[in-house]
Amino acid sequence: MDLKLINREILLSFWKVHVLHHAAEGEVIGQWMLKELKHHGYDVSPGTLYPLLKRMETNGWLTSTADESRGPKAPRSYKITKEGRAVLKIVQKQLKELGVEVGKA
Repeated sequence: MDLKLINREILLSFWKVHVLHHAAEGEVIGQWMLKELKHHGYDVSPGTLYPLLKRMETNGWLTSTADESRGPKAPRSYKITKEGRAVLKIVQKQLKELGVEVGKA
């Protein structure tokens, strides 16, 4: 079983849902998100998470800020946007439907 393939093709979307969920609860920081995903059994590297966060920001689902006085490597705080909340709502509905389908198996 190719775990890298599974991560890339399926679990990457799960990670995005986790990010949206937690960002809907309050600001998230990448390092905290890495620990949270690990807590759920996901092995996500910073080299995967940070581009994912950037894509989510580019898509308009998140906004981020950083304390510029701390330099270019300052931690960024991510917050969900109105569009991100709409995406999360769609995903939650689809997850419920999927849960019913998968539960039949």
